[in-house]
Amino acid sequence: MLLFGAPAAHGAIGDAPIVGDEPAPGSLALARPGAAAPKFASAGDWPGVLRAAHDLQSDIARVTGTAPAFATDLTASAADAVIVGTVGRSALIDGLVAGGRIDVREIRGKWESFLLQVVDNPAPGIARALVIAGSDKRGTIYGTYELSEQIGVSPWYWWADVPVRRRGSLYVPPLRHVEGEPAVKYRGIFLNDEAPALSGWAKERFGGFSHAFYAKVFELLLRLRANYLWPAMWDNAFNEDDTENPRLADEYGIVMGTSHHEPMLRAQKEWKRHGSRAWNFADNAPELTQFWTAGIRRNRDFESVVTIGMRGDGDIPMSQQSNVDLLQRIIGVQRGVLAREMNPDVARVPQLWALYKEVQDYFEKGMRVPDDVTLLWCDDNWGNIRRLRTEAERRRPGGLASIIISTSWEARAPTSGSTPIPWRRSGSRCTSRRNVTPNASGS
Repeated sequence: MLLFGAPAAHGAIGDAPIVGDEPAPGSLALARPGAAAPKFASAGDWPGVLRAAHDLQSDIARVTGTAPAFATDLTASAADAVIVGTVGRSALIDGLVAGGRIDVREIRGKWESFLLQVVDNPAPGIARALVIAGSDKRGTIYGTYELSEQIGVSPWYWWADVPVRRRGSLYVPPLRHVEGEPAVKYRGIFLNDEAPALSGWAKERFGGFSHAFYAKVFELLLRLRANYLWPAMWDNAFNEDDTENPRLADEYGIVMGTSHHEPMLRAQKEWKRHGSRAWNFADNAPELTQFWTAGIRRNRDFESVVTIGMRGDGDIPMSQQSNVDLLQRIIGVQRGVLAREMNPDVARVPQLWALYKEVQDYFEKGMRVPDDVTLLWCDDNWGNIRRLRTEAERRRPGGLASIIISTSWEARAPTSGSTPIPWRRSGSRCTSRRNVTPNASGS
């Protein structure tokens, strides 16, 4: 798991569920026997938000057996409704704000925040609506999936076959709930050591690590309120093997990165395919710079955290000695590429330096990167933290990250009535704490 900073749980709204089976005074009916409240989302909202709103439509059908209607305007009449949208992106939400129906000052401009509120008379012909308003794309998506989980659909309904308990009626009491910014900005996983177990299953089920496979991963991450992924990389290249992969990740709202030894959004497999001469910056700087430039140019329109630095070819040390001067020169060249290809203010490009194995020795010998770069502290591959951050490091604008390598051996039961997944190892988990401010890359 990749955690950029200290982990913070984002559980349900409270210990007590907000969706009940019986009506209470002033409650809104999400569903009654044979009927479900229609769902509304603006056609101009983020495609990922519209997709999540349709997932909510399907989730209500899973629980109640009745699929609610879906529309992109408020022309239909209904006693109760659900309105989903992003502040500043959804005409429906912005209309409610302008009309004084909802107050979004607590979430406007915030990172991944959302508001749930029951509103009376939100539009002509609609008596009550549960409004799910997000501060940005993922804020809206998280608010939508919060309701899915509240009605009884587990984030693991597909991957782990968690059953959905059927319910005839669903009611939401009058409420206003604001979910603020997460304590950890980037939260995700690394599909590490994926062969042969996961890779064999993915090939059998999806033809490989295709966009059809990753769509299932993206949805799970968002339902779990994660937002970040290092993709499978053993003999795989996420961006090249299926060109829909990066586009779909950005549409869903997943921030992509590459592993600790794959800098500048390029997979090691891509160098095997396209590189010539040695993976050695001292001897082959022009070609490596061109290779990295092409990767950044290809993915610059997608939301990413860029791994910088360098290890040896095949995830080994770059040299027997810690060549601080060379690695500092490499990072300087890489940041120059980012400034040319992504943003002249390179500090606004999310970047990460993975202090994995011998790379931490560079840091211990005094090497530093600019304070806008996230420092990724790694364990010793056995779950033991090698170093704790200092107070001064906690104040860095780029923040701190941690990655924990966890290994387990287990056999999985069939998923979704299909082929078993014989997991050999679990992946890694990673989180990152950065200054939580929106960037200009799609959120």
